[in-house]
Amino acid sequence: MSSTESLRNDHFLIERMVRALNTTADLLKAGKGIPAPFLDQAIDFTKNFTNVCHHGKEEGSLFPALEKRGMPREGGPIARMLFEHEMTKQLADRMAASAQAYVATGDSAQLVADIRAYTEHVSSHLAKENLRLFVMADMMLQGKAAQVGKELADTEEAKLKALGKTRGHYEELVSSYDAEISRQG
Repeated sequence: MSSTESLRNDHFLIERMVRALNTTADLLKAGKGIPAPFLDQAIDFTKNFTNVCHHGKEEGSLFPALEKRGMPREGGPIARMLFEHEMTKQLADRMAASAQAYVATGDSAQLVADIRAYTEHVSSHLAKENLRLFVMADMMLQGKAAQVGKELADTEEAKLKALGKTRGHYEELVSSYDAEISRQG
């Protein structure tokens, strides 16, 4: 097991939602209606699983472990990832607001634009973490994988418990959202 295995597993789940969101944007652009409760599921995932749980694991466990091993918090990869986490939160908030506006007006143009901005940013961010940060982390944290893995698991459990959710809930949410959006496409 690598130090970043748990985070990489999160990325697989987030990537599935990103693909489903891109399909959602395609459907909206083609004039198909997407019901509010369905959009609410995607917003819940982006705000709570991605921003609260996943980023919480990185910010509360991985980044401090890397700092202890000598990676600076300022001016390096950690600073860049923290900046991008904040951007992800802002883009998710914009997507939530434009989803509400779409439900109220039926005009999907801003929602489509906000979904695209979110998915492009998150895809780029995940690639940077997968191909750069996590490679560095696995090298720097050799011999600490079990300890880091436990800290990540504990952080995930605490974050999800505070939300009143489980990882299984979000895995099922992504599976059902993906299946339903694929049927509509």
